[in-house]
Amino acid sequence: MKPVAIFRHNSGEGPGYFATFLDAHSIPWTLFAVDAGVPPPPTFDGFSGLCFMGGPMSVNDDLPWLAPTFALIRAAVAVDVPVIGHCLGGQLIAKALGGTVGRNPVKELGWGEVTSTDPMAQDWLGDIERFEAFHWHGETFSVPPGATRILKSAHCDNQAFAIGPHLGMQCHVEMTAAMIRLWCRVWDKENAAPSPSVQTPEQMFERIDTRIAAMRAAADRIYTRWIAGLRP
Repeated sequence: MKPVAIFRHNSGEGPGYFATFLDAHSIPWTLFAVDAGVPPPPTFDGFSGLCFMGGPMSVNDDLPWLAPTFALIRAAVAVDVPVIGHCLGGQLIAKALGGTVGRNPVKELGWGEVTSTDPMAQDWLGDIERFEAFHWHGETFSVPPGATRILKSAHCDNQAFAIGPHLGMQCHVEMTAAMIRLWCRVWDKENAAPSPSVQTPEQMFERIDTRIAAMRAAADRIYTRWIAGLRP
């Protein structure tokens, strides 16, 4: 099988459990370290699918790699080469497909429940109707034309959308304990006071192993559905 192309936009926001899942299923992958100056490829030829990770920037910023990324996403979606996005990655997919990205009413930092909003969620999650996901965002996407919203949270209406074999997520299901600890080092820079939508690092660490294990059950369902559409 051709490798999955994984796009990293920040050194601390790598593929995490997504790469672990691919390795467990003997699916090769290639990392494009956009944060280190590696540009997106001009075409998806040579890849079975595209995965976009998170990042602190906005898809509305003036960055040289955004336009070719949007073009790459649109080209892949046009021929059903599967695309998946986590947080910023979901926003990239949404904007590429005609959605908008703007400020969420509140920041979401830490653990929070997401719930299904449409029967299509069963296609991606089976019998899991709700689960506790990890969040770290201040912006969010609208659902692009032709897509279906499948997840929401109490503080963000659009947590995931699906369109054919493609999935855009606002939440982070790829997190590992090490990634959470790393992100918490910059928690102060978020300038967000603790609130119902913002947890302190101490709160994020509570029951962290149990929470990650439960989120992995949902991630496994999502990723299993996604790799089913990979091009050989």
